[in-house]
Parts: sequence; structure tokens; C-alpha cells
Amino acid sequence: MSKLTTLIVFILLFAFPAFSAEEKIDLSSGQTIYVAIYSHVFTGPKEIPFNLSAMLSIRNTDLNNPITIFSAEYFDDDGKSLKEYVPKPISLAPLASHHFSIKENDETGGFGANFIVKWRATHNVNSAIIESVMIGARSGQGISFVCQGKVIAENKK
Repeated sequence: MSKLTTLIVFILLFAFPAFSAEEKIDLSSGQTIYVAIYSHVFTGPKEIPFNLSAMLSIRNTDLNNPITIFSAEYFDDDGKSLKEYVPKPISLAPLASHHFSIKENDETGGFGANFIVKWRATHNVNSAIIESVMIGARSGQGISFVCQGKVIAENKK
């Protein structure tokens, strides 16, 4: 083997993580998730607010088991609770999803708004995907982006 081939093999072996047929799958019986919501972003040198609509998306990724959403609480940028979007538990069947919307003209959350979402299952299941999608359009300009939720606690049965 030439020195160049040896070098390439060495780089490929150590530059990329090893993949195994048994990748670890995150299982949980419930979590508390923090999800950022941006009701607006700032544009231009004068930092003019550009309002955005937002959608909180909750997806059950388990193939065989339901999960239950028992809270989706919306907070403003001062950490003050604005609204509980789940007045009674919502069951999501395997691979089902649910969403909640924040209108573009709703500025009550401010720039640092967020949701705290709590879900549970009867036993360990694939962790839910919980994220927000923001979108806005004005004068031919459009903005859209996604924020992934962050697990801040494992909920015990």
C-alpha cells in the first residue's frame, strides 16, 4: 500500500465516527421539553421587528405505542405563563402528531417566548420529536426556520 493510500485510510478511520448496526435509540417513559418560539426577529440597521407566525409540532415517533401530552404551556420572554394549550390530556397514537399555532400578529410572547411541553407513556418508547416552526412574509421577503426542543427533565411514572 502506498503512503498516500495509508494516509487516506488513516484519515477515514479516525476522522469520522464509527457506525454500528446497533446505534443507540433514545427511549423514555416521559419528558419535559423546552421549545423556543420566536414571535418576531429584527431586520435592518434599525432592528425593525419582523413578525412571525409559529407552530409547535409534537410527533410520536414510536411505531407501536401511544404517548400522552399532558401539558403545553406558553411563556413570554419574562418567564410569565401566558396560556396552557392542553386543558385535558391528548393521546397521540403511534406515529401520530399534533400542533398548536401562534398567529403572526400575536406579540404577547415577545422575542424570548417558549413552550414547556410534558409528555408520558406507559413504558419506555421512542422519544417524541417536539419542535417549533416559524414563518413570516412581507414585501416579497420570506423568513422560515425550525427550532428543536431540548429535554430539560425526564418524567418519572
